[in-house]
Amino acid sequence: MDKTKVLFVCIHNSARSQMAEAFANALGKDVIQAESAGLEPGTLNPLVVKSMAEVEIDISGNKTKDVFDFFKSGKKYDYVITVCDEASGQRCPIFPGALKTLHWSFEDPSSFNGTEEEKHNRVSEVRDAIKTQVEEFIKSISQIL
Repeated sequence: MDKTKVLFVCIHNSARSQMAEAFANALGKDVIQAESAGLEPGTLNPLVVKSMAEVEIDISGNKTKDVFDFFKSGKKYDYVITVCDEASGQRCPIFPGALKTLHWSFEDPSSFNGTEEEKHNRVSEVRDAIKTQVEEFIKSISQIL
């Protein structure tokens, strides 16, 4: 059985799309092959790395990737899922050639203010919301397969 190919996309590929990719590959390893990329690749968010480590997923060695490099290489996906928040929705890139495109809105951890602890708590909330959405997605595609 071929795995469902999924690309998670956001602006910088530094937080939300990285978490979604990691959860999809960890939780859906039998049915999903996930990647992530961004419109303007940035630097991996250290609070996201820490938050994912708390749920025993190590993304510390991940690199941010450019969605245009994936497009130019001719990659094809069953699903392209944008994970930008509503405020950034207009800038969140579209990836041609996807069989289905979905949008999941999550707050951008790079926009969080407050103490390190407050920012970390908010990142953990986003992490948990992404995990829940990925789990629901895995259930939905498992029913199709």
